[in-house]
Parts: sequence; structure tokens; C-alpha cells
Amino acid sequence: MVERYSRKIMSEKWTQQAKYDAWLKVELAAVRAWNKLGFISDDDCKKICQNAKFDVARIDEIELTTKHDVIAFLTSVSESLGDESRFVHFGMTSSDCIDTAVALQIRDSLELIETDIAELLEAIKSRAIEHKNTLMVGRSHGIHGEPITFGLVLAIWYDEIVRALELLKHAKKVISVGKISGAMGNFAHAPLDLEELTCKELGLSPAPASNQVIQRDRYAQVMSAIAILASSCEKIAVAIRHYQRTEVYECEEYFSPGQKGSSAMPHKRNPVLSENVTGLCRMLRSYALPAMENVALWHERDISHSSVERFILPDAFITADFMLARLTNLVKNLVVYPENMMKNLNLTGGLVFSQRVLLELPKREISRENAYKIVQRNAMKVWADLGQNKPVLNENGESLFLQNLLADTELRESLSQSEIRACFDYSYYTKNVDRIFKRVFEK
Repeated sequence: MVERYSRKIMSEKWTQQAKYDAWLKVELAAVRAWNKLGFISDDDCKKICQNAKFDVARIDEIELTTKHDVIAFLTSVSESLGDESRFVHFGMTSSDCIDTAVALQIRDSLELIETDIAELLEAIKSRAIEHKNTLMVGRSHGIHGEPITFGLVLAIWYDEIVRALELLKHAKKVISVGKISGAMGNFAHAPLDLEELTCKELGLSPAPASNQVIQRDRYAQVMSAIAILASSCEKIAVAIRHYQRTEVYECEEYFSPGQKGSSAMPHKRNPVLSENVTGLCRMLRSYALPAMENVALWHERDISHSSVERFILPDAFITADFMLARLTNLVKNLVVYPENMMKNLNLTGGLVFSQRVLLELPKREISRENAYKIVQRNAMKVWADLGQNKPVLNENGESLFLQNLLADTELRESLSQSEIRACFDYSYYTKNVDRIFKRVFEK
């Protein structure tokens, strides 16, 4: 229900009605600016601002003849006015209206995305605190490395999404500009004061310089920020998909009563939500490239960007809004299995402690090269035993790796039994988690 509601609000910002509402908002702001400059009388300004309206169906009807959407819009608006309609769009070109209005739509949409991200961050933070000390194995190349905590994994996700949010906030500032500079951007038919007054009313900054359009590097920054956000969100989704693999089974998506995973196999519980998020993020990244290609328009403008933006802007914002709501619910409801995390942590017979042993030997005046050889030869024996499905623990609860180390006479010349056993302590790896959390969540 949350997902549908969120998507509905965003989609309403990109309807034909919303587009023309934004156009009219810009046109009326320009009328009021002309009034402040003394060009339009108070009476005409009042009539325009009180009576100006449009009809989407009528605009579509007019456009069948004009083949020009802004002219069709202005004609529809003029039909709601009298002689004062001559002051609507005075000294302006189509892109003055369109680009300034689209800036309003993008700005407002980004504010919704910021709210979505704040909810995602809160969900991640809550789960991170919950699992701050939940031990699990860290992996590199998909292979077990050293002990970490699931809370640390979540803290890293949080920190990355914060950076994505900062990029989007910067992009919002970059895009929140308008132009009322005329056909070539030379202000020949309207003073700079008109643009400044119009933009101020709309909560935008005037573009310092523009030709016939707002420059599309601004749009490219927005779409790139969304693409980076999508990449980080997909990173989370891919991790969850891995954790849900049967051989891993450390986390899984919530599987609701009555839910079905497969038409053929009744046992299936698939990571469908995170797979969906992965697909949506691929689409979001795909919108960045055409936005970048829109930067290189011919001379003062062409309209090759227009058809692209009619696709990528509504699609990107609606998709990002939906994806973020889905990912937030996924994280909130994620089922975590600490016991399985611990089982996997012990899966390699103590190999996760190899570096801990390695680093003790140089303290005993053993060269790093020799220390590495001693530890590695004992580790390689464990891999061979694991390949033969040998139990990872003996009857005394000692891991394969610990058994090998204790039996190594060369190692025992440098480390006692108690010193070797002391290396197999999980708390050694979690001693700095609190400080890491302070860095992430209290900055």
C-alpha cells in the first residue's frame, strides 16, 4: 500500500495537467513581474491572474492544427481571457515557459525523492543498530575473509546512500533555475529584471546566462545523480539476493502468508523484491546516457532533447520513487538469521583467523615472508580437508585450522598453545564497531 501511494503522488507531478499547471504558473509569474515593472496595468494583471485557465482536451484539439504545444496552450488560455490576453507570454519564447516550468517539476520531484531516501536511511539505520554486534563472515571475491558484523554491512549501505542524497541535493540546486531571456537568450524583448522577478516568485534562481534553452548539463547532473543512487540501491539488492541463496541463507525477504514462489515448485521462496529493485535500477541508470547526449544541442537550441526528456524525466522520477519505496519496505521487513551467519562463519574450520595468527609472528622477530609460509601451509591443509568434507571441529570443539597450528612445531617455537588459542577470538574483530557507528550515524 505504501508503494502504491508513493508512486501515485509522484506520477501526479508528471501528468499533462501538471505540466500545463506549471506552464501557467510561469506565465502568471511573468505577468506579475511585468506589472511590477509598470508594463501591465494593475487591472489587466488582476484579470489575467484571476481568470486565466486552460483545458487539456482543448489544448489537444488546437494542437492538431497548430502542431505546436505551447501555442495550443496559449490559445486555450487566451480563450479564458479578454483583450488582456495580449500580455500573456509577452516578450517570451516557448522555452522560457517550458524550461522554467520543468525546473519546478524536477525540483518538486527531487524533494519527494529526498523524502523517500530519508525513509530508506531510517530503515537501514534501525536495522544496523539492531544487528550492530551480529557476527557474520566478511567476503572478498565471494570467498570467506574475516569476521565482521551485519550491522557494519548496514552501516556501509547507510553511508553510501547518504552520499547519493548529497549528490541529489546538489543536483536540485543546479536544476532550480529559470530563464525569461527570449528567443536567443539576449533579453532583446524583455529586461533582465523581468527574469529576476519571475524566478524569485517561483523560488528559482535566474540562469546566469542562457541561449534559447536552459543548458542541458543541468539535466544531465540530475539524471546522473539518480543513476548513482540507483547503483547504490542495486548494491543493497544484490547483497540481499546473495544472502538469500540456499547455500548461504543468512537473510531473506519477508514471505507473507499465502504468498507463492513458483507455479511448479511449492517450496520456493524467491528474492523477487530485490530482483525487481535490481531491474528498476538498471532502467534508472539507462536514463543518464541520453541526458548526457542532450547536452550537445545545435547552436542556441534545437529540439532533439525534447522527445528524450518526455520519456526520461517522468519515467526516471516515477521509477525512482517506486524503487525506493520497495527497497525501504524490503529492508524494514528483512528476515535475518544470526545463527546461520555464525554457522557460515565457522564453515571454513577457523581459516577466518589466519591474518590474526600471521600478525603475531613478526612481533616475535619472524620475517613476514616466513610467517606467511607457516600460516599458509596450515591453511592449505584445511582447504584440502574441507574438500573431503572432513568435520570442521573435533570432539574437543577445536577447529581444523587451530588443530593444524597447534601441531606445527615451527610455529610452536614462537607461539605457545595459549597464545595460538587467543588468536581465535571473535571479539577482536568487533572491538571498533562502536566507533565506526559513531562515525557513520553521529556525523
